[in-house]
Amino acid sequence: MHLSQIAPSIFSSLGLSTAEDLINCGQSPMGREILFLIDGFGADTLDTYAHVMPTISRFARHAIVETSFPSTTSTSLATLTTGTLPGVHGMLGYTVQVPRSGGRILNALKWDERVDPNNWQPVPTLFERGAEAGIHVSHVAAKRYEHSGFTRAVFRGAEYRGANVVPDLIAQTKDALRKTPSFVYLYMNDLDVAGHSDGVGSDKWLAALSMIDQMLASLMKEMPKGTRIWLTSDHGMINVSEKIVIDNDNKLLNNVAVIAGEPRARHLYLDAKFDSPAGRIEVASFWQEFLGERADVLTREEAISGNLFGENVSADSFERMGELIAIAKGGVVLIDPTRIDKEGIMVGHHGAQSEIEMQVALLTTTLS
Repeated sequence: MHLSQIAPSIFSSLGLSTAEDLINCGQSPMGREILFLIDGFGADTLDTYAHVMPTISRFARHAIVETSFPSTTSTSLATLTTGTLPGVHGMLGYTVQVPRSGGRILNALKWDERVDPNNWQPVPTLFERGAEAGIHVSHVAAKRYEHSGFTRAVFRGAEYRGANVVPDLIAQTKDALRKTPSFVYLYMNDLDVAGHSDGVGSDKWLAALSMIDQMLASLMKEMPKGTRIWLTSDHGMINVSEKIVIDNDNKLLNNVAVIAGEPRARHLYLDAKFDSPAGRIEVASFWQEFLGERADVLTREEAISGNLFGENVSADSFERMGELIAIAKGGVVLIDPTRIDKEGIMVGHHGAQSEIEMQVALLTTTLS
């Protein structure tokens, strides 16, 4: 099962005729559906930390779900809300180079107002399609995200209901379900934040997981009977074991003009003289020889032929894609030398292709 199949299936259960039930969820019990996404909640945590999350542990395990590459929030959420793969929706990573910009980098989560979100991500969202069909679609998350370019690119079509504390998150979700048919997307990122700063399994991470579990228990008491809740995530997370700073006691920065992506999944843009298949192979070979088993280094041609971003790659995605893609393995991270102060202090990372990062769970329960 793939992350791209979840939203179309839930909307199909609510009567959206242009969407298909790809996960066998059937008809919505009472026309009220909640999709609760916990950022950074990998499938591997279900058994290891069951004692910390008694409420979540009682949910039925519907499936293990594969995310898209890179296993990062901006790409995964676009995949979730459009029902398409990255090569189509064009959200290829945490940061990518803006074509014909002189090397400017777009941070997908912080955005850049010089970039039109509707043009950058042109695929109609399931939220738009559902709303146009008469489904009441709501997006419940922190207030700070409401007007961001990322929200406009990926979540357009939903009524945004900003809430910064647990009681307000619950109240906004409950209110969004008053009319039927209704679909509520509920998002929390506390676990991801704790994982980045302190690591998976740390006291801070465990406290965040426990808080989310308690919040879910409270939410379930307030929702109308017959409401069906789906719980999933955008990616898992690993703790770093080896840090490689690009251009620190190595020559990895040679012939690289721009570094983008993130420490587990790098988009690399080369000097103009290497803008050819042969040039890309030459630089990729140098990187691969240095990194060995610690990473896979692909040319743009190899990434496309290997369907790294899906079978279909739009012209926009082709232009945004790094000329090389470096995918870390094991506990390795590839740190941008200009961002050591930020990337170097993070304990938890994601973005690459390990099972821990790529697999999330799809859990469900119907309130009685």
